[in-house]
Amino acid sequence: MKKHGILNSDLAKIVDDLGHTDRVCIGDLGLPIPSGVRKIDLSLKAGFPSFQDLLDVYLEHVLVEKIILAEEIKEQNPEQLSQILRKLDDGVTVEYVSHEQLKALNQDVKAVIRTGENTPYSNIILQSGVTI
Repeated sequence: MKKHGILNSDLAKIVDDLGHTDRVCIGDLGLPIPSGVRKIDLSLKAGFPSFQDLLDVYLEHVLVEKIILAEEIKEQNPEQLSQILRKLDDGVTVEYVSHEQLKALNQDVKAVIRTGENTPYSNIILQSGVTI
């Protein structure tokens, strides 16, 4: 049995298979997931696991070069935005798009990871970087 790292086998497989510029979305309870896109549903109840819990684990294991957030997070959930920005490595590009555009971009992600987060616009697309 695995002792360290990401224990959820579906999530570990996605992370292990990421290449440069591949994208993954971490989403809240309400984010629609496009047909044909892999869904990893980690939600157990409203608020658990939180968006930030999952983001912490993801950033511990994946080099991220760019994130995409909904423009609406700036006004509708500024505390969540502040926490996200504090966690990013120097040099990570931050792009804002409309919530509708973010949902459309999810058509091309490797997976959407659903959390139990129940605060507005707690969704992020993370683009993988390269270590060479």
